[in-house]
Amino acid sequence: MRLAAHPVRWRLLGELAFGDRRVGELCALVDEPQNLVSYHLRQLRSARVVWSRRSQADGRDAYYSLDLARCRELLAHSGEELHPGLRLSPPPADGPGRSRRRPARVLFLCTGNSARSQIAEALIEQLAGGGVRAFSAGSHPKPLHPNTLRVMREQGIDLTGRSSKPLSKFAGQRFDYVVSLCDRVREVCPEFPGHPRLIHWSIPDPAREGNSDRETLAAFARTADELADRIPFLLDLIEHDRPSQEVT
Repeated sequence: MRLAAHPVRWRLLGELAFGDRRVGELCALVDEPQNLVSYHLRQLRSARVVWSRRSQADGRDAYYSLDLARCRELLAHSGEELHPGLRLSPPPADGPGRSRRRPARVLFLCTGNSARSQIAEALIEQLAGGGVRAFSAGSHPKPLHPNTLRVMREQGIDLTGRSSKPLSKFAGQRFDYVVSLCDRVREVCPEFPGHPRLIHWSIPDPAREGNSDRETLAAFARTADELADRIPFLLDLIEHDRPSQEVT
């Protein structure tokens, strides 16, 4: 609570709660100089609330991410320490009323549409219980990676028969959320009609972390785990954002 109480840190947490950001973007969003923003980011990193990774689009840059699960854990612990009645628990996976609402349209993007965006699409379909219509595409599509099939099969999801799709296929379509999972595709993401909420998750391409399918399998598993951690929070955001609408 002391860590989050500083006004600059609180604003940084608020910006990072909805997507990964570069330092320059954070400086503009909170209207503070880079040295001050970097100082507070170090404080948040030391508490393992925020972490960073180098951009794959520009290795001189870094993206900062907020560990929402860690934040929930710290908030729950703080409340329980003060009084048992303040114990926090995560909302149910299928929040009240979600099944009655018009399914949100969510598009996941990466470069090849061979791993990250396919995994995200499959996971949110599994977790949303019909509350989301998910799609995925790539700026330079490649065939579905064999390790994508392997890691998803381990999670009980069979992606056999799915194919990669070009980003151009969805040009002009309306989405409620467009989630870029790759630093490169973020730079070329077109504008979509209807002003969807744009979210960026800076997730490295697992296929680049080795020279063979065997060497990269662990990276694919880590990617699936990270997306499995992030997507429930995206579903909570969708639940919060969307007005109640009866399905017709």
